[in-house]
Amino acid sequence: MDTYKKNKKETIGQGRQHCKQQPPRSSQDFIQAGESDAERCAPRPALEYRGCLPSEIMDPQGKQHILEDRPLKDNIYHENITQLSPQRIALQLRPGKEQSFTVRFKRAEGYPVDLYYLMDLSYSMKDDLEKIKQLGSDLMAALRKVTTSVKIGFGAFVDKTVLPYVNMVPSKQKHPCQIPKENCQPAFSYRHVLALTENASEFESRVGQQHISANLDDAEGGFDALMQAAICKIGWRNVTSLLVFTSDGTFHTAGDGKLAGIHMPNDGRCHLDANGVYSKSHLYDYPSLGHLAEVLSKSNIQPIFAVTSSRLSLYKELSKLIPKSVVGELKSDSRNVVQLIEDAYKSLASTVKLGHFSDLPPGISIAYDSHCGDTETYGQTEGGECSDVSVNQLVQFTVKVMATTCLPESQKLVLRVLGVGEEIHVEVSTTCDCQCGDTQPDAHHCSGGHGNLTCGICRCHEGYVGRRCDCRKDELLGSEALTLPSGSFCSCDNVACERHNGQLCAGNGQCRCGHCQCLANYTGNACECSLDTSGCTQEGKICNGHGHCICNRCQCDVGWLGSHCVDHQMPCEVHR
Repeated sequence: MDTYKKNKKETIGQGRQHCKQQPPRSSQDFIQAGESDAERCAPRPALEYRGCLPSEIMDPQGKQHILEDRPLKDNIYHENITQLSPQRIALQLRPGKEQSFTVRFKRAEGYPVDLYYLMDLSYSMKDDLEKIKQLGSDLMAALRKVTTSVKIGFGAFVDKTVLPYVNMVPSKQKHPCQIPKENCQPAFSYRHVLALTENASEFESRVGQQHISANLDDAEGGFDALMQAAICKIGWRNVTSLLVFTSDGTFHTAGDGKLAGIHMPNDGRCHLDANGVYSKSHLYDYPSLGHLAEVLSKSNIQPIFAVTSSRLSLYKELSKLIPKSVVGELKSDSRNVVQLIEDAYKSLASTVKLGHFSDLPPGISIAYDSHCGDTETYGQTEGGECSDVSVNQLVQFTVKVMATTCLPESQKLVLRVLGVGEEIHVEVSTTCDCQCGDTQPDAHHCSGGHGNLTCGICRCHEGYVGRRCDCRKDELLGSEALTLPSGSFCSCDNVACERHNGQLCAGNGQCRCGHCQCLANYTGNACECSLDTSGCTQEGKICNGHGHCICNRCQCDVGWLGSHCVDHQMPCEVHR
C-alpha cells in the first residue's frame, strides 16, 4: 500500500489512547488527507490490511511482577510460619487480555487454634449448661490432639431485653424462669464471660458461675451475640479461629427489631460495657445474614453450629450462606459436644477455599482454577476450593485476572484462604497508553522544528498550530481577522479551537470560546466527523452489514476488512 512507510508504527486500539512512531516524509504519511488521527488506532488485521508490517504495529502487553514470595515454611514452635505464597504481586493488565498467576498453599502441622464457646442460656438449655460446666479440660485435650497451642473462651446470649422478646414485668425481669426457687439470672442480649485463655481450669470456673435465664419466644438473639463476639477484642489471635455456637432455638434477624420499635440497622461495632454485656441491643436491630457473613469472613472466624436435631435442617441452610461454616447435631444435654467440635474442626481444616471475599473493583473480573492433586476444577468465579486436603499436602490455584476497561487508578485486591490469617495482596493497574519512547525535540517533520514529535504526532511549540505545526498563530489572526476577544472577562477568543487538516474546526463549524460549534451533519471536537453515510454505502448496504459507519467511514467487525467491510478474513489469518 503506497501510503505506508517502514518506520511509522501504528497501534491496536479498543477505545484507548494509542500512538504511532514518526513519519520521515509527509508524502508518505500513513494518515491521508481528510483522515483523522484516530485511523492510527485499529485492530491488528485492519492495520495490516492497510499496509503495516506486523513488526511496525505497537501492541502493548500486560506484565506481572512478584513483589514478595517467601517460601512455604513450617516449624515446631509455630513461629514465622508461611502457608500461602506468593504474598504480594503487581499486575499490569491490557484491557481484554487475561493475566494469570499461581498460588500455593500447604497447611502447617499443629497450627494454633482459638475456640470461643458461645452458648444459648435460654431456659430450654438448662441441661446443656450443667454439662458444659465440666468440659473445659476435655475441650483442651481434644484440641491438643491437633495442636499444642490452644486457647478457649466463653460467652452467652438470650435475647434483647425489651418486649416482646422478654417479660418486662419487674418481678419477671429479676427472675424470668417459671419455677420460683430456681437459680435463674435476669435476661441479657449477649455477655462476654471469658477472654481466650490457655487455662482450662479458669474456663471451668467461669462457666461454673453461669446460670440459666429465659425469654418469651422460640427465637433467640444469637445473631447479636455472633456479631459482638466477632467484632470485639476478646483475645482473637491471627490463627485458626473457631466459634462454637450452641442452641436449640431459631434466631432473630434484621427486621425483627421493628417488633420492639427498633429501627436503626445494626452498625457492626463493638458495644460491650465494663461487665462485658452488649449495652445497645435495645437501640440497634439484629444484623442481617449477609452483614454477619461478611464480618465473620473478614475476621477469619469459622463458625461451628452445634444445634439439636429439631433445628438441624434450619442451620444447614444457614451454613450454606456463611463461608467456611459447619453444622453438627447436638445431643439433648450436649454430652457429645467435644466429639462434635473435634469432627467439625477436621472437616474445616481439610477444606481449602481461596477467594477474594469482597466486592471486586468495577472493570475487574477473576476466575480460579483449582489443582487439588487427584481432582481439578476450572473457571470458578467465587473462589477456588479443594476438599479432603491433609496436613502438609500442597495444593495450587491458578488465579486469572482480567480488566474489561481502562482503570482510572491502580486497584488493590486481597486474596485469602478462609480460616487462615495470611493474605495475598494484588495491585492491579492497566496499560492503556503506548510507550513509544521515540520523542524527537524540534523535529524536522514538524515543519522544520516547530514542535516535538511524540508517537508520530507533532506537539507544537508556542505560537504554532496545525497537524505539522505549519501555521503561525499571528498569521492566522491577521489573515482571518479573528482577533476580537469576548466573554465577561475577555477570556474567550475564536481561534483557540481544534484544527483538522490545518483548518479551524475543519472548515465545518465556527470557533466559539475555545469550542467548535459544528454545522449541521458534522460532529467531533474539530467538526471533522461527517454524519453522512454515503461513503459507507455500497449497493444499498451500510458497511455490507458487517460494520458501523463512523465519520462516513466503515469501522468493520472482527473478521471483516476493506473500505466497505466486504472482504472476509479467513479464520487462520487471525493467528498470523
